[in-house]
Amino acid sequence: MLCVIASGALCTVQDLGRSGHQRFGVPIGGAMDRVACVIANRLAGNPPTTACLEITAGGAAFEVMAPCVIAVTGGDLGATLNDRPLPTWTSTLVRPGQHIAFEGRRQGARAYLALAGGVDAPLALGSRSTYLPGRFGGLGGRALQMGDVIRPASSAFDLARLAGRIWPAPVDYAPLIRILPFHTSPGQPDPTDPTTLNDLTARPWRVGATSNRIGLRLEGAGLRSEQAGDLPSFGVFPGVIQLPPDGRPILLMADAQPTGGYPVIAVAIQADLHRAAQLMPGDDVRFTWTTHEAAIAAWRTLNALLDSPIDVDEGIALAAAAQG
Repeated sequence: MLCVIASGALCTVQDLGRSGHQRFGVPIGGAMDRVACVIANRLAGNPPTTACLEITAGGAAFEVMAPCVIAVTGGDLGATLNDRPLPTWTSTLVRPGQHIAFEGRRQGARAYLALAGGVDAPLALGSRSTYLPGRFGGLGGRALQMGDVIRPASSAFDLARLAGRIWPAPVDYAPLIRILPFHTSPGQPDPTDPTTLNDLTARPWRVGATSNRIGLRLEGAGLRSEQAGDLPSFGVFPGVIQLPPDGRPILLMADAQPTGGYPVIAVAIQADLHRAAQLMPGDDVRFTWTTHEAAIAAWRTLNALLDSPIDVDEGIALAAAAQG
C-alpha cells in the first residue's frame, strides 16, 4: 500500500484499456506504453491486464504504508528508494516508512509502477483505466493527488517469493516508427499523393508542446494533402496518422477519439506504439515505411518478448525471505 506524497506532472491509474465501446464514443484508452505496463505486471506477479500507475515526466513520490512488492518499467524517470537508485525492470520488496520517488526525466517519458495484487480502483466499462477527458475510471476519473492511498486489489500472494524477479531482455525504444500506407474505402478519394508520403519519411519530426495522451502533434514543414479541410467522419484508432489543414501530422495515441474527419495519410504499426509513448514535447521522431508482412512479424516478435521467462535473482529473493 502506498500514499501519494507528490503527484508530479501527471500520474494516473491505467491498465490495457476498455476495448469494445468505441461505437458508443468511448476511446480504448489505457496505458500509453502497453509493453511496459504488461512487463511491470508480470514482474509483480500480476496478470498482464492488471491496473498499475502511469507516471509521466517524473516528480511523483510515494510513501510505503504496508509491505508490498513493486516493479518499475518504461522510461527512466530517476526512480529512487529512500534517495538511492531503485532498480528498474525488476521487482523489489518495499517496507513501511520507505519513500519511492521519480526525481526527473533522464530518458523516455513514462514509467509504470506495478504493485503485487494490482491497484484497487472501481471498474468502469470493464477497465480501471483513467480517462481524463471523460472524468471516469481510475480514482474518480482524475489524476492522482497528494494524500491518495493506493491499495492492492488482492493480497493473496507471498511477497518474498515475488521479490528479485528480473526482466531478461531489453525493450527497443528507438525513436523510429514503422508505418503502413492508409488505403481508403472503395469510392472514397485518396487524400495523399506520392510527394506527401515521401516527405513524411524524409526528415525527422519534432513532438509539439500540445501533445498529450490523445495524440502527438508533430512540428516541421507542413505536408500537402489532396483533400483540404475536414472529411466526413470515419473510424480511427491509436496509430493512425492524421493530417489537419496546417499540414502538421498528428499520431493518434491511447486516448484517441473513435472517429475523426481529418485525412489519414498512414498508420503506425501496433508493435511500435510503445516507442511513440516514450516521446515528450521537444523530442524528435522519424517514420519509415514497412510492409504488412513485416508488421505481422514485428507483432509476433513483440508478443514473444512479452512471453519471455522471467529471471530470478536468488540473492534478492533469499534476502527478502529472510526479512520475512
